[in-house]
Amino acid sequence: MEIDGVNEEAGRVEIFINEKKKISKENIEILLRRLIDQELIRSFRVEEEIMEAKNWNKEWEKNLKVIEVSEKIVIKPSIKEYRGKKDQVVIEINPKMSFGTGEHQTTKLMLQALEKHIKKGMRVLDVGTGTGILAIAAVKLGASSALGIDNDEWSFLNASENCRLNNVNSQVEIILAEINGISGKDYDLIAANIQKNILIEISEEIKKKIKKGGILILSGLLTEDEKGILSKYKELGFKLQETLKMDEWIAVVIQLPGLRFYKMNNE
Repeated sequence: MEIDGVNEEAGRVEIFINEKKKISKENIEILLRRLIDQELIRSFRVEEEIMEAKNWNKEWEKNLKVIEVSEKIVIKPSIKEYRGKKDQVVIEINPKMSFGTGEHQTTKLMLQALEKHIKKGMRVLDVGTGTGILAIAAVKLGASSALGIDNDEWSFLNASENCRLNNVNSQVEIILAEINGISGKDYDLIAANIQKNILIEISEEIKKKIKKGGILILSGLLTEDEKGILSKYKELGFKLQETLKMDEWIAVVIQLPGLRFYKMNNE
């Protein structure tokens, strides 16, 4: 379906379509009902409004802002000016069509969890990398390397661009792939901000990629998803370390028991 723009807010998605295009409210509802059948959403209500013609990209850019995720982590859209404070980790993102601009609660939760659990020398895997923000943050927080994977070509291109913006190309690799298509394993930390059903579907692949003692951070989850996601991963031997919450969203930090060892970089 050819659309002209998307704006995501908490509990709401706005889709902009030129009235000359043959896309109706009914077409949108058919697609949304398919998402219900796939258990990707629970319910929806579609409201239609005719709006005056505007440059929606410029309107969207006006609403972009610098986001202080924590005292340490700041997300700066590439079109905004910001001078970082001492010891702050500033992540520059060119927001396009990929998920992970920092606006959503799950991205903030993932970044807060990374801040707490990244250790120097870690090898990190970011599954469903989107803008690449988590992989970039991981190395800026001290990881020695990060691999970001996504099966969406827009995300691959955007994440690659954001790595260049943040000067982390030598430490962050972005590839177009799904988790069962990569050969690497024994990652110290894996981050996945995806939807619950997909996290369950790829759970065994995740276990194959993480080392004993490794940390797994999962989000894209509502509070009501916590029991189901933990049940699945506990079956695979993972143990809950903590749950982070923001509004109705959560991130869970779980660990595969075993010895943890990090090769420290010389400074």
